[in-house]
Amino acid sequence: MMKIIDAHSHLWLRQDTTVNNQPIKTTTNGRSLFFGEEVQMLPPFMIDGRNSAEVFLSNMDYAQVSAAVVVQEFIDGLQNDYLVDVMRRFPQRFVTCGMAEFRHSGYYAEVIDLHEQGFNAIAIPGHRFPKGAKGETALSTVEMMNTMKYMEKNDMVLSICLDDDIQCRELQAIIEECPDLRIAIGHFGMPTTPYWEDQIKLARAKNVMVESGGITWLYNSEFYPFPSAVDSIRKAADMVGMEKLMWGSDYPRTITAITYKMSYDFVIKSDKLTQAEKEAFLGGNAARFYRLKDLVELPYIKNMSE
Repeated sequence: MMKIIDAHSHLWLRQDTTVNNQPIKTTTNGRSLFFGEEVQMLPPFMIDGRNSAEVFLSNMDYAQVSAAVVVQEFIDGLQNDYLVDVMRRFPQRFVTCGMAEFRHSGYYAEVIDLHEQGFNAIAIPGHRFPKGAKGETALSTVEMMNTMKYMEKNDMVLSICLDDDIQCRELQAIIEECPDLRIAIGHFGMPTTPYWEDQIKLARAKNVMVESGGITWLYNSEFYPFPSAVDSIRKAADMVGMEKLMWGSDYPRTITAITYKMSYDFVIKSDKLTQAEKEAFLGGNAARFYRLKDLVELPYIKNMSE
């Protein structure tokens, strides 16, 4: 039986932060104040605004997803305290990423502290970084390179999302300087942007992978079964090999529009990928990259309506 692994998801108990001087806060009925407007951040039945591990596990069990990687984003606020708890309570089901305040200097010490707390992966939402006068970001600083070297030395994983060609070059410099650092590039390199192929090509390095978190919202206007998303997966596989690609859902944001299972079964139903490619993309590659063993096997539960 195929074991499915979600390489890009999010958890939080409450959103309460500020990004670019604008508040992001949980309101009611799954909504959040988000960059000046109220949006449906969670499905409307999650009325308390809690995006908890227990609710996610129920979705994972129903969709037969054995394990998930939980990343972090500045728009959700730092969730390290909660994710340490999740990591300790559900070690077989979740890989959780710590996140430091990378937008300001001093994060090197924070990463060391996160590692000492038990985090073996760190998330960096690089696409949220402010830019300097020449377009450079915090990815190009000496402190960032020292942080990457610390992570490489301690066999940690970097989960990172990029913005543009400048950040591609900055990450390329990190890859060259830290060739043994395991790196997962998020949001499938943003296939609807001009710099998508530049991001995918970074996965030609031996320890760099690409995960598809958010690919369904990138093609949301097309909607299920997302034929252009499948085309992007096929093209990326032709560029770097299917063994460098992993499925990710971007749960829970994407399930305001589709069900959790729909975020991967469009891949299963596609005739543009072989069965071996589907098994690698949906779980096999992530199991190898994150070194996951003893994955749970989940039975299919019949719907009442079937």
